[in-house]
Order: sequence, then C-alpha cells, then structure tokens
Amino acid sequence: MPLSDHEQRMLEQMERALYAEDPKFATALEGNELRTYTRKRVYQAIAGFLVGIGLLMGGMVAQFIALSVVGFLVMLGCAVVAVTGWRKSPPAGEGQARGEGSGGRQRGQKQRRSMMNRIEQRWQRRRDARDD
Repeated sequence: MPLSDHEQRMLEQMERALYAEDPKFATALEGNELRTYTRKRVYQAIAGFLVGIGLLMGGMVAQFIALSVVGFLVMLGCAVVAVTGWRKSPPAGEGQARGEGSGGRQRGQKQRRSMMNRIEQRWQRRRDARDD
C-alpha cells in the first residue's frame, strides 16, 4: 500500500527539517561520513600492516625473535581491522549527497521510493501477522 500524497509531503517536509536543523547528523545518516571514516581506517590498517612487515623483517635480520613476533601480531591485527572495516563500509552508490543535479535527485528519489516500499511491505506483513 503506497503512501498517500499527504504522507509523502509530510515525509519530505520532515527530511527538509532534519537537514535544516542538523545537517551533520543528516549527512551521517546518508553514509558519506561513515564511508570516509572506514576508508581512512582501512588505509591506516594498511600502513600498520607495512610497519608490521618491517618489524618482522627487522627481527629476523637482528635475530631477535620477540620483535618478529610483535611484527607478526601487528600485521595480523591490522589485517583484521582492514578486512572488518572494508566489510562495514557502505556501498559507493549509497548515501549520495543531495543537490547533484537532476541525475542525483532522481537517483535519491528512486532510493527513497525503494526504501519506502520496503517499509510498507514490512508494515503490511506486521498487520497481516497481527490480524491472523
């Protein structure tokens, strides 16, 4: 069951109010900041991985086993951080900024419609389950 025109206008009005009231929070909800944060974290993990390789090699050359073990653990930890950070990152097409021209606006409307369709389907399932 699609939203009525009045409900759609109310939803758009609430979105505009959210952007006007707290644009930083609204942008965070879109996923842009999250994607930037996770990308930065992955790059830091890659740099840490390279430092771990250096420690591992340095420990092997100096024949200092403890340094090699620390290097290996640094490499392992950074690899885990990089992989988990990469998985948590939202897809590149998700959370596009508004006002990118008509193409970006149409894409945002399609995403909003699909999101609203999913919400409506969930609501309908709940109502059907409650009625049974």
